[in-house]
Amino acid sequence: MATSPNRPTGEPRDLTAHLMDQAMGHVFSAALRTAAHHRIADQLAEGPRTAEQLAAATGTHAPHLRRVLRYLATRGIFREDTAGAYHLTPAAAPLRTGIPDSLHPAVMMLTDELFLRTTAAIPESVRHDGASFERLFGAPLFEHLLSDPATRQLFDDGMSSLSAPVDEAVAAVYPFPGTGTVVDVGGGRGGLLRAALRRHPQLTGVLFDQAPPLAHHLLEGEELKGRWRTQEGDFFASVPEGGDIYVLKHVLHDWPDEACLRILRACHRAMAAGRRLLVIDAVLPPGNAPHFGKTLDVAMMTVLDGQERTSEEFATLLSAGGFRLTRVLPTPAFPSIVEAVAE
Repeated sequence: MATSPNRPTGEPRDLTAHLMDQAMGHVFSAALRTAAHHRIADQLAEGPRTAEQLAAATGTHAPHLRRVLRYLATRGIFREDTAGAYHLTPAAAPLRTGIPDSLHPAVMMLTDELFLRTTAAIPESVRHDGASFERLFGAPLFEHLLSDPATRQLFDDGMSSLSAPVDEAVAAVYPFPGTGTVVDVGGGRGGLLRAALRRHPQLTGVLFDQAPPLAHHLLEGEELKGRWRTQEGDFFASVPEGGDIYVLKHVLHDWPDEACLRILRACHRAMAAGRRLLVIDAVLPPGNAPHFGKTLDVAMMTVLDGQERTSEEFATLLSAGGFRLTRVLPTPAFPSIVEAVAE
């Protein structure tokens, strides 16, 4: 066992096993996908079940399934009791399907070949500028999605799932005005816009994006009737004019600085001076502290040539686009709200 008499506080006793466990992170990802694919969390929603019972219900091989579940339980995904039955844990509960804020579609997206191949190419990615996705799939991600409806559906479902907890957190934290118009630029299916309009009954909104996500928007219903519209377009060219608050949620992190400036300048042209822009993205903390944004940052590098940013980097980028950063508001979710005003 590799140990050190001067081991820092919190450092694993067995450094060899710790490093090898990190090196096999792809095994955890695959095991998590296995549980999601076979909908194990749904099976445990009514109470604990043994591996044999789960295997019979899912058409899987009980001894192999038990070994996967035992491994997942070491990470808090399910729990095995002394009788050999598995329980749903708080960490596993979002893997259920058909529930509010289900992360099942997000897990299926993030563990799909779409991301696994690009992740495996990180050693090559650090040798080149640009995303490895285009070299592997023959086109940038969003062009690839336009040519592959099934993958587009997987992506849109996954992003909607990943965004749902963020939408409610942002709508709860940010002091949206009582009246006015929110323009959600690149807003996907409109989860954040829906959350904001529900909390502020006098607000109206515009959901601006490409046709595929707009076709499955989330704004229907009596509660929001007459308070929203959708508009199709390209945020690199122009965005709807006349809004009071403009939102870019999980948009800027998809792109390098030059492309972000094109988006910001399109927003600036549409906005009156003093109007507010909200950038919803991870804001990276300094130092060595873990943060989900640092994981996303490497993923963005390989998939989209995008990046997560620090507050200082946001301030510089926004200034170049005609905005002044006014504050950064944390949320209960992993992103923060970067507020800026048009100058």
